[in-house]
Amino acid sequence: MATGIVSTALDSQGQRLVAQTLFFINIAAYIILWVLFLWRFLGFRASFMGDLLHHDRAAGFLTIVAATCVLGVQFYLLSPWTFVAVLLWFGGGALWIILNYTFFSIVTLHEPKPPLDRGINSEWLLAVVAIESLAVLGVHIAPELSIKDIVLFSALVAMLAGAMIYLCLITLIFYRWMFFPIKPEKLTPDYWINMGALAITALAGSMLLLAYKEEPQFQNLTSFIAGVTLTAWAFGLWWIPLLVIASAWKFEWGQFSWNYDPHYWAMVFPLGMFSYATDMLEKSLGFNFLVFFGKTFAAIAFLTWAWGFGGLLLSLLRNTRMSAQP
Repeated sequence: MATGIVSTALDSQGQRLVAQTLFFINIAAYIILWVLFLWRFLGFRASFMGDLLHHDRAAGFLTIVAATCVLGVQFYLLSPWTFVAVLLWFGGGALWIILNYTFFSIVTLHEPKPPLDRGINSEWLLAVVAIESLAVLGVHIAPELSIKDIVLFSALVAMLAGAMIYLCLITLIFYRWMFFPIKPEKLTPDYWINMGALAITALAGSMLLLAYKEEPQFQNLTSFIAGVTLTAWAFGLWWIPLLVIASAWKFEWGQFSWNYDPHYWAMVFPLGMFSYATDMLEKSLGFNFLVFFGKTFAAIAFLTWAWGFGGLLLSLLRNTRMSAQP
């Protein structure tokens, strides 16, 4: 997810070579992660099911949908193999039906249920990211299909459904922030998804606005979509200073480590998504003064990605050396 969206954001800023390099890295990462996922499912079934049935961790499975669709966007924009993007959209849709309703069925029906302060976190907003990623990829691949109108309508339905899911979940998450104790160790980078889920909603809306300019039957919806899109982007922008303050507070309490932690990737995706969403918002609504925001966040996202990727390589190297020692 993180590598894919940073690649797409950089391509939008004209950095084609870097974007394509990240694209090839992402293909390898996607295959490796699927192998590891299947290995865990087949070899460690009890641990796998424990995560799937856990209120606090089950939403993480929805990253599979978002990662599939983000890779599909890369295939559409950065390669001649647009048919792969179409296949990934259909595959992402099937995965979304399975994983989305599995997640919500489990947290609804599985007992016992934890209290709110231990049962919900920002990973739940991956439910928004997943469905919005389907909308984004759907807008891209719609011209490749004979059912273009149906795909564009489906993308609109997904974008609006995602916005409503965000409103439901962020209310609970905001309540948890405001009225329950927040310990530094619990303030993980995953909370940057508070902003990232809004950014991808704004991206989906911006892409729909650009696509609907050439579709007369959707013209009467553009004003409404523009309002929802700008609202999502504005609320995402509002989140950024608060998230920075919360991260600084965590650092002050000594709970922040510069050592590699997989959770840090949760910061990369929202930053890259906000950059790409801002660029598309500027193109769809003609707000030229937003160009600076898009370029700035693209640079920040790439630097954060480089830090995370470098940390990952060093961590793998360190673990390999430790394993090789007698």
